[in-house]
Amino acid sequence: MRIGILTGSGTYALPGIEADGEPELVETRFGSAPVTTGRFAGVDVLHVSRHRSGHELLSSQVTHQANIAALKEKGADAILSVTVCGALEPDLSLGSLVVFDELFFLSNRLPDGSTCTLFTEPGEPGRGHWIFEQPFSQPLRQALIDGARESGFHVRDGGCYGHVDGPRFNTKTEIRMLRNHGVTVVSQTAGPETVLAGEAGIPYALLAYATDYANGIKAEATPVDELIRLIGASGETFATTLAAAVPKIDANALSQTGTFFRFD
Repeated sequence: MRIGILTGSGTYALPGIEADGEPELVETRFGSAPVTTGRFAGVDVLHVSRHRSGHELLSSQVTHQANIAALKEKGADAILSVTVCGALEPDLSLGSLVVFDELFFLSNRLPDGSTCTLFTEPGEPGRGHWIFEQPFSQPLRQALIDGARESGFHVRDGGCYGHVDGPRFNTKTEIRMLRNHGVTVVSQTAGPETVLAGEAGIPYALLAYATDYANGIKAEATPVDELIRLIGASGETFATTLAAAVPKIDANALSQTGTFFRFD
């Protein structure tokens, strides 16, 4: 079993990974993606830093198709993804974790405005519709929840992840709209990952760390210094949770999330 791990802002390397060497630039039809192979918590893993070292890529430049295609090319049996996020619920404590069971990604667009799909050509083999009740893998969700609790972190079981376009943050009006749609937190990268992993047939789950309250949620905005501090603190929390979660994944329990209605 090989587990793909996607990390974001503040986590540009995976602490504790026993890497086989430098990241390999994996070529895909969507471009290249750097993938680090190694062992983590006793399990074979494939690590991708979506923003790359030094936050080279802003959220509007992340190569989602290449990242997921590269993980599939390297044999990922499942993907665990992490993201820092802005909370839309005032009672969600900063520094706490959320493991999602729902998704709000209405635009279904990549950062460049194109449709979020792996099937970009007419008549392409495998093309079709991903159909699901819940977008996230339940066995992977449970591993993340159990890993967080075992590590002593406060984690919410369930919530709606809201994907928003970056790199700017949202207005108060936009946040009110998202709250009315039941969104729990927002960030700028995980919507495409969820959809593309689903199309690739790779079970996927998403773990978030609240670093700030979104615009208008509190009477006073989260200070930027506090946001930066929490982004820095998120890396250790993510690494500890992932180290506890990865060994709990049962390969025999994994299956594609939902079904894929194909035309060939």
